[in-house]
Amino acid sequence: MVRDLGNKVLYIGTDDLDIDLFEGQYIVPEGMSYNSYLVADEKVAIMDTCDARKGEEWKANLEEALAGRQPDYLVVHHMEPDHSSLAAWALERYPAVTLVTSAQALKMLGQFFPGLQLEGRVQVVKEGDVLELGAHSLRFIGAPMVHWPEVLMSYDAADGALYSADGFGKFGALGNCGFYGRDDDDWACEARRYYFNIVGKYGVQVQGVLKKAAALEIRTIRPLHGPILEDNLGEYLRLYDLWSSYTPETDGIFIACASIHGGTLAVADKLAEILRQKGAPKVVLSDLTRSDIAENVEDAFRYPKMVAAACSYDAGLFTPMYDFLHRLQIKGYCKRTVAIVENGSWAPSAGRVMREMFGAMKDVTLVEPAVTIRSRMRPEDLPALEALADAILK
Repeated sequence: MVRDLGNKVLYIGTDDLDIDLFEGQYIVPEGMSYNSYLVADEKVAIMDTCDARKGEEWKANLEEALAGRQPDYLVVHHMEPDHSSLAAWALERYPAVTLVTSAQALKMLGQFFPGLQLEGRVQVVKEGDVLELGAHSLRFIGAPMVHWPEVLMSYDAADGALYSADGFGKFGALGNCGFYGRDDDDWACEARRYYFNIVGKYGVQVQGVLKKAAALEIRTIRPLHGPILEDNLGEYLRLYDLWSSYTPETDGIFIACASIHGGTLAVADKLAEILRQKGAPKVVLSDLTRSDIAENVEDAFRYPKMVAAACSYDAGLFTPMYDFLHRLQIKGYCKRTVAIVENGSWAPSAGRVMREMFGAMKDVTLVEPAVTIRSRMRPEDLPALEALADAILK
């Protein structure tokens, strides 16, 4: 779609409604948007391209937006293929275009497009450099590891626009989630899942970018995925500050359960009931064998406390829990309180493995003692669950 954003800026991105897994792993039932922009000032700048999946549609959008003009610049903020797959095509299609990007992105360009000839057609920019387009000018902001090392953002004072690359993005096609992010709760739901699974490991780097953003007069955020943000920007910035500082967002307890034959799930259900009876503000229970692991990662970061309940398997840990905890490790799970419930019919081993995995995470406090169930919950197990609930709530 081509959409006039006003003041000589046009949206030329595309919606992908056919994709089932983003980055080969994240379920996207509402599709995905690949955002791209055109600044048609005295000089014309293409702001990123598109995923090859929607390449022909993006080319048509670009031609319509150009309205016969020739672009002067192709700005590549981020080299990931869902944003840069048409870069080589654009450079070939418009021989007078100058590529504007970071030094590290330039190195990557040759990896994605072997043999691409760029001599005399590149303007390498870094933190603080400015690209003058006329009334518009782009001041570049270094954003390494948000979430690739070559990432740039840019700020246009003419619109108060922050072109935030993958920052402030969310899952969902714009035709489904709306062109502008006007419903904060709706935006936060999928933006949170997006953040913790894609950007979440790099909280320190996001905090650095937020400090730079605090010095800017931002009136709109134009990300590479998801809706353009204009209303209530303070709330979006507040959430990003919470998320990137690993501060729990919602008071409550997340129970993650991995059960083979239902015995462990029955224990988790009972513990959730006990916690609610004892006044827990919110208890969320997820069956890891049937739920979206990305949503489980989101909930683990959202709440300050978690219960990991799993059965033993192959003298170790049932694989859905192992996969979940491994995902938490690589996403930087920290600053949380965790309780362990294990189940084992002859040689319980799940607790040992979970303890080892949590021990490798930073600032994770384990609630003692862990609870061990033998095959099925019995009345004599209830006092241990009651005591565990008290310890979690303390």
